[in-house]
Amino acid sequence: MGSYRSLLGKTGLVAMVTLFAAQAAIAADGPVSVTVDRAKVFRIEEPASTVIVGNPFIADVAMHDRNTVVVTGKAYGTTNLLILDAANEPIIDEVIVVTASNEDSVSVTRRNLRTTYSCVPNCQPTLRLGDGKDAFDQVAQQSSTRNNLAVQAAGGD
Repeated sequence: MGSYRSLLGKTGLVAMVTLFAAQAAIAADGPVSVTVDRAKVFRIEEPASTVIVGNPFIADVAMHDRNTVVVTGKAYGTTNLLILDAANEPIIDEVIVVTASNEDSVSVTRRNLRTTYSCVPNCQPTLRLGDGKDAFDQVAQQSSTRNNLAVQAAGGD
């Protein structure tokens, strides 16, 4: 380390130690956990200029304003989130982990086909990634038809 000390000087060593300590603190916090079909709000101290999501199929990120980030889980998996300031310097560089919610739901498996029910307060079929194709397609079709009918009834096309 002696050669580094002479090359960097005291100021460089302090900066390097501070950088390593900051990286260790971020790593200790672990990834940001979000549930599929749920949103989480985060506040950032510096105004954001650019938002980048590694895999937008896993998580969606919207800026409510320049200091408020909304992360919505879309599919199970892991991706990353980068938020840059006006000088294109990173403000946020975080791993996002999207998981399923097991609250108020029941999964029924018959042979190797799963069907999921939302049980709030009564159990009704719901869309859950990983459900059997027939169960998923039936609920998806019914949901789409119902939503289209609602849009038509409201006067939208």
